[in-house]
This record gives sequence, structure tokens and C-alpha cells, in this order.
Amino acid sequence: MGGVPETHSGWTFLTNHARVLAAIADDQNTRIRDIAARCRLTERAVQKIIADLEQGGYLTHTRQGRTNEYHIEPGTGLRHPADAGLSVAGLLSVLAQHDAERDTRSQRLQTASVSEQGSTADE
Repeated sequence: MGGVPETHSGWTFLTNHARVLAAIADDQNTRIRDIAARCRLTERAVQKIIADLEQGGYLTHTRQGRTNEYHIEPGTGLRHPADAGLSVAGLLSVLAQHDAERDTRSQRLQTASVSEQGSTADE
């Protein structure tokens, strides 16, 4: 987990800020190390993104012993003028729906693969 993340060239549809916010939405007590691994970023990059999100009013945190508990401000609007009227809650809802559909597809593929392996073993 402590290694350098994979490099990526070219553009992507989601920003690193959106990825970090989605990771926090999944687990509000997650560690920076775990966010970095999930988003394939360095821990320092995640710290900077969290600071940006807090400064922008999208996120707050409270210290709970040795860990942080993050709180997302769901009603905060997205920053780009073309996204006027869209909220963080809407973005996170779309991302959560996508993750659920991806997990369902993955489970179906695994089930099909196991069934296929069982069929070949019977022959």
C-alpha cells in the first residue's frame, strides 16, 4: 500500500477531488493512506485535496482520538458555472449508483466464471 501509485497519462472524466470526496462518502472515518490507495494518489496529494475541499466548504473534519471523522456538506453546489444548480449530494448519488451497478456486474461475471469452470470440470 505504501508504494508509488500507478502513473496515468491523458485526461479522465472525474477529477481527483471528486474521487477523494467519493472515497470519504463511502467511509467518513477513512484514513488518508486508504484514500490514497483507493484513488491511486500520494498521501500528500490527498492531504492537499482535503484541504482544498475544506477551504471550499465541501468538507469538514473533527478529530476522534487518533483519527479524523469527515463530514460532507451535501447541499454545497458544484464549482463550475456549467454545473450551476447541481449539488455535491447529486454527484455522490450518481457515483454511488455507478459503484453499485459495477459491483453487480462484477458479481455476475464471477458467478458465470465459477459456473463455467464447474461445467468444464464435469466433462
